[in-house]
Amino acid sequence: MRKFLKQIAATFTALMMSTPFVHADAIKITAFGDSLVQGYGLAQGEGFVPQLQSWFEAQGLDVVVANAGVSGDTTAGGAARIDWTLADQPDGVIVLLGGNDLLRGLPPENARENLSHIVEASLKAGAAVMLIGMQAPGNFGAAYKAEFDSIYADLAQDNGVVLHGFAFEGMVERAGDDPAQLGAFMQDDGIHPNADGVAANIAAMVPKLHELIEIIRSADAG
Repeated sequence: MRKFLKQIAATFTALMMSTPFVHADAIKITAFGDSLVQGYGLAQGEGFVPQLQSWFEAQGLDVVVANAGVSGDTTAGGAARIDWTLADQPDGVIVLLGGNDLLRGLPPENARENLSHIVEASLKAGAAVMLIGMQAPGNFGAAYKAEFDSIYADLAQDNGVVLHGFAFEGMVERAGDDPAQLGAFMQDDGIHPNADGVAANIAAMVPKLHELIEIIRSADAG
């Protein structure tokens, strides 16, 4: 009997050591967005959320990142589901939306209204917000581009949230002055980053990620 109990104890210990354990006080962050968040076209472990999770772990930060990315989602789709997402009570929300609005040429004023709703709902729920910007191409005209590109900075300033100005900043920095070099960081569709592109983009937003964590910690301390 004693031998049997020892075997049970040994098995239980082995299971505990092999099973990931989430501390009760772990910071919960929800990545909220479209296919850029969901991980479209990438193998498991290569997408934005798993790479972001790996970065937090490498920094020794007790953070759990949830994937609330929906491929094809517009800012309107995000606004419609944000309350459901916030039911999980995240400590922080990283918002990356707007690319599909651009692909469809949707009115910038609608995107502004939708993103404003997402940011305000998140703050009202007690979640710190990091807003990641998108930049319009020039094919819709200079006025459209100026109006759309200003959305993110305006919302960040109005609501006092963290802003990372451009989702593809890391890729652009790595490519340098030669736009053709961007291809090395893109999937074949020319729209979505590959694993190297995702890694470069996360590296570029590191200062803002630290800022987000500090805001969350300050709120918890208060």
